[in-house]
Amino acid sequence: MAHKILILGASYGSLLGTKLLMAGHDVTLVCRSQTAELINAEGTEVRIKLKDEDAHRAIRSADLPGTLDAKTPEEVDPSEYDLVGLAMQEPQYGVHAIWTLLVRIAEAGVPCLSIMNMPPLAYLKRIPGLDSTKLERSFTTPRVWDRFDPELMTLCSPDPQAFRPPEEKPNVLHVGLPTNFKAAAFDDPKHNALLKQLEADIAAVRLDGKDVPVKLRVFDSLFVPLAKWSMLLTGNYRCITAGEPRPIREAVHSDLELSRSIYAHVDAIARKLGADPADQVPFEKYAKAAENLLKPSSAARAVAAGAPAIERVDMLVQLIGKSLGMENPAIDAVVATVDAKLSENQRLSA
Repeated sequence: MAHKILILGASYGSLLGTKLLMAGHDVTLVCRSQTAELINAEGTEVRIKLKDEDAHRAIRSADLPGTLDAKTPEEVDPSEYDLVGLAMQEPQYGVHAIWTLLVRIAEAGVPCLSIMNMPPLAYLKRIPGLDSTKLERSFTTPRVWDRFDPELMTLCSPDPQAFRPPEEKPNVLHVGLPTNFKAAAFDDPKHNALLKQLEADIAAVRLDGKDVPVKLRVFDSLFVPLAKWSMLLTGNYRCITAGEPRPIREAVHSDLELSRSIYAHVDAIARKLGADPADQVPFEKYAKAAENLLKPSSAARAVAAGAPAIERVDMLVQLIGKSLGMENPAIDAVVATVDAKLSENQRLSA
């Protein structure tokens, strides 16, 4: 049975969208009018490398069994969809047109799967013993999540690394690290049945008889997606420096013992919340993957380009750590650096 999936965000969201299209489901991408016109005219192209192949394959939406379209936020009726994917950067949800769409999604009661690095506040409310009101300072516009039922919100760790090539049109996405999306289950068995079906359908896809990387994996634990926090604090946010941004590989490997200590501390915060060590990714595995991450993180590139706001998982983890009595000077230093760079950008853009 084909399902209708609404995905907010046509950049990173096109990766999950393409996987769903390959599995025969129908996808609507929410984006700006100019991008929507381009996608509706030409479709999307996601470039991904199959196992044991040297070159990336170009997977075009027009060649896939599912149907793709793109709409602006104002054009969307959320009640027409079985699932909503949240794939924009967290600051974008404060834009009026997106905020009003979120209100309609919440009122329609459609289950939401976030593939943001920054977990929605509604998801954090599902974690027992965590006071989400103390975390609002890390969100650009925390009130956008007020109307959501936490039971209808789940989180998917956006582990695959992908970017829009700057020389290409905005309907092209290049996948640099084709790892899996790891989703926590919903509370409702009916919504979990949908996730499991999407998981199985994506796993069954073949291209010229070959397996296609980037799967959807569903886990019972709320904490599996939180494993990404250790990676973000150790690598992505430490790409942001007082000067020019540095590649993730350099951020991790220039001082491997400091990286290891930050990674272990964030893992410990997740375990204090309730994560099992089995929910987490060993540092050695992450460090090895980071050897191939030769570009600065998207957060670092955004800051370098003058963005006045980015997703602040660094501050979120810092605030959670403080609430648990688990402060860390290295994390405090990361947050201070990001604060300073964003303050400078805000001053220059004022």
